[in-house]
Amino acid sequence: METRIAEIADGIYRLSTFVPEVNAPAGFTFNQFLIRGEQPMLFHLGHRRMFASIAAAIAKIVPVETLRFIAYSHVEADESGALNEWLAAAPHAEVVHTPVGCAIWLGDQAIRPPRKVADNEAVDLGGKRVRFLATPHLPHGWDAQLCFEETTGTLFCSDLFGHGGDGPALVETDVLSLGIASESHSHAMSLTPTAAPTLRRLAALQPKKLALMHGSSYAGDAVGTLNGFADHCAAALA
Repeated sequence: METRIAEIADGIYRLSTFVPEVNAPAGFTFNQFLIRGEQPMLFHLGHRRMFASIAAAIAKIVPVETLRFIAYSHVEADESGALNEWLAAAPHAEVVHTPVGCAIWLGDQAIRPPRKVADNEAVDLGGKRVRFLATPHLPHGWDAQLCFEETTGTLFCSDLFGHGGDGPALVETDVLSLGIASESHSHAMSLTPTAAPTLRRLAALQPKKLALMHGSSYAGDAVGTLNGFADHCAAALA
């Protein structure tokens, strides 16, 4: 198992592990993102079995023990499975989540108390600034959150627009159709009346890049892509 590193924006690193047997024959990537500020932050914590590989990749960028914040979208093995491995390896790190996320899982499962953040609360990492966004049921889970790094305009999308294969770290080609096709096959997303408005709220941030948990990240028309997915969700519920 090898975790590869690619810088997709200034100080934003994609850590990608390709697993060919998932979604065979195309395979599937599991991606985490390191935000390199004075206080580094990791978004997506990965499976426990991938921890050693991901940690070795991060150590090539910053010492693992200097991680100050760790975060994820929602409770799921690829999002939060290695939670306590990261907290043990980085003794000063805080896990950051919504009040709902802290109440329903983190308060019981984390080996250190979590840090609660309000919807739209920003955390200064020193040279980078991350805004946390409560997105219940988007992509899924009552506790779901996404985050937006303001200095680079990078929106961390979790499972949104996820797609199979082992493509480049960053593309400008269409990911909307790939994401819709994947969702039409898996039906993994929580399709609720709040999905389209939440996607339009994300588009209003005017992101420049979409950092995807599965598949290639995107540097094309991020605003149009989010609004296009909102249109798809609204039509599906009509």
